Amino acid sequence: MSGRGLASLRAQRLAGDVAALDDFAREFAQRRAALPRRVGADEAQVERGLAKLVLALIELLRRLLEKQALRRIERGSLTEDEIERMGLTFLRLDQKMAELKALFGLEDADLELRLGALEDLA
Repeated sequence: MSGRGLASLRAQRLAGDVAALDDFAREFAQRRAALPRRVGADEAQVERGLAKLVLALIELLRRLLEKQALRRIERGSLTEDEIERMGLTFLRLDQKMAELKALFGLEDADLELRLGALEDLA
């Protein structure tokens, strides 16, 4: 059944047409039967995908924190000690990220999030 036919059935169902509801239930059962019972998930692919997601989120947070740190430096609201500690923290984070990317076979491009309008906020 086409998408238009399903939309028509949905509209009839919402209008209270019992026959249309039966038709909709049959169509739904046929489509559901066509779906695989199990998702084929390779453990290594799942692990790599999860690592990619987590590292991408960490990278996003790192960028936001760096921008915030730069703003605070420009405003003069950080001491020299605080600036030094933040620099070391960002350096260590960068080193750890490099280790984890190598471990999971990921590149910087793999961690790029396409956030659309949210990118303008950062």
